[in-house]
Amino acid sequence: MICIIPWSISPEAAIDLAIECEQAAFACDKRISNSDGSVVSTYSGINLYGNTNGFIDGWNWSSHTIDCTVIAEDKNGMQRDGWYSKTRDFNDLESINDISKEAVRRTVSRLGSRKLSTRQVPVIFEAPVASGLFSAFITAIAGGSLYRRASFLLDKKGEQVFADHINIREQPHMKKALGSAPFDNDGVATKARDIIKDGILQDYVLSGYSARKLGLQTTGNAGGVHNLVIESGQNDLDNMIKEMNTGLLITDMIGFGVNQVTGDYSRGASGFWVENGELVYPVEEITVAGNLIDMYKNITSIGNDVDPRGNVLTGSVMIEAMTVAGE
Repeated sequence: MICIIPWSISPEAAIDLAIECEQAAFACDKRISNSDGSVVSTYSGINLYGNTNGFIDGWNWSSHTIDCTVIAEDKNGMQRDGWYSKTRDFNDLESINDISKEAVRRTVSRLGSRKLSTRQVPVIFEAPVASGLFSAFITAIAGGSLYRRASFLLDKKGEQVFADHINIREQPHMKKALGSAPFDNDGVATKARDIIKDGILQDYVLSGYSARKLGLQTTGNAGGVHNLVIESGQNDLDNMIKEMNTGLLITDMIGFGVNQVTGDYSRGASGFWVENGELVYPVEEITVAGNLIDMYKNITSIGNDVDPRGNVLTGSVMIEAMTVAGE
């Protein structure tokens, strides 16, 4: 279930690898003027849990990362961005060449960013930032929010909360996935289950404590969900952009602006303005706003460009319309 492969790289070799990644980025484009750091890290250990009910068990784990962040500069100013690879198995890490190239591509593409006037348009959340939409959903159906009655999805079990083509499943036993676990923080066995099916909320996310507060049964989620898998569509990001035609592609977000009681959503963002199905220029210093109750129901598609680097596994997400505030 959980692939455990420790990476026996020496500190000296890790430093050399980080330097190699940084140097490869500088060699990619002359507009890369500085580095904000390259990191090579590896962790492995044992997760052990026991309680007074007589339960004791554990599992080995590992996690490896290569991260590269650079700064680009031209006559319009400077921009910062980067890329990283994170896996259970170090053999699955992206190559130094691929990581540095993607870090440079993302950074250079932001040069010459503009602001936008306020408007209401379709929006695509690129996969690495789209996971935040579903993290807010999980918080809203978590036992702590429910028994405190501090959730915009209070008493919504069995009701339509997403567009009817959306399916979300918890899959805690996926091999090599970063969120896999045989049991939760209460020692309760994890199991695969539907959370959203055809847009309808099937179940909550409960620990033993929150379940007792609500008069319900635990769902094996003390400590959170384990591999939240959002069912992908057929389109890749390029095709989603063509399908959107005109709108905003969000590639980075700033701050935390989600009201878990009302569902109101407002966050700083940057990305690209899209016209005629093509990226026309980068944008920054804008805010995207809406309400998650409406946003979830107005998801028109989910891309197949799934980002595997976390516990929420989703592709890019297109929403029919949101308010974009700028100048």
